[in-house]
Amino acid sequence: MTGTLILVRHGQSEWNLQNLFTGWRNPNLTEQGIEEARATGKALKAKGIVPDLYYTSALRRAQHTLDLMLEEMGIDNVTIIRNVALNERDYGDLSGLNKDDARAKWGEEQVLIWRRSYDVPPPGGESLKDTAARTLPYYEAEIVPQLKAGKTVLVAAHGNSLRAMVMAIENLTPEQILKREIATGQPTVYRIGPDGKLVERLEL
Repeated sequence: MTGTLILVRHGQSEWNLQNLFTGWRNPNLTEQGIEEARATGKALKAKGIVPDLYYTSALRRAQHTLDLMLEEMGIDNVTIIRNVALNERDYGDLSGLNKDDARAKWGEEQVLIWRRSYDVPPPGGESLKDTAARTLPYYEAEIVPQLKAGKTVLVAAHGNSLRAMVMAIENLTPEQILKREIATGQPTVYRIGPDGKLVERLEL
């Protein structure tokens, strides 16, 4: 018996479009983001995937993405589990700043370290390591048992909370996960065995 895990990063947000650090701030989706979410819902429906459980973060852009996917899949009257453990990485003092303005203020090299190092957080914020320390215990406690039981689980969340999960599922190093791009609105689908370990990664 294997479970199925579908990870979906939210569709493009208004702040993605404006090149702003978002973190725990709460912008909504752009028209493109809405279409990305709908397209993913249609793709899952076309594959006949019907999740048993639905998880998302406490942030509007992920919640809206999941709602749009469910609408396209023709699914309603389901319980959606929302938890801050699945929130995006907190960018602290960078939140709301244009990335070019941040480079002008702190320098290209420093901003790159904050964005692309594993364990160096921006001022007042979280590193990817910090995000993993928040996200992975929740994943292990709440989601893995469902997968071990053969359930199909859909998670709509964020680039860095999903990176933390992908790192654990695929047994990647910090260096490897930092190079992994997770596109807005694009699903990643895994088959997970009864031991909670990866069986295969599927293409939609």
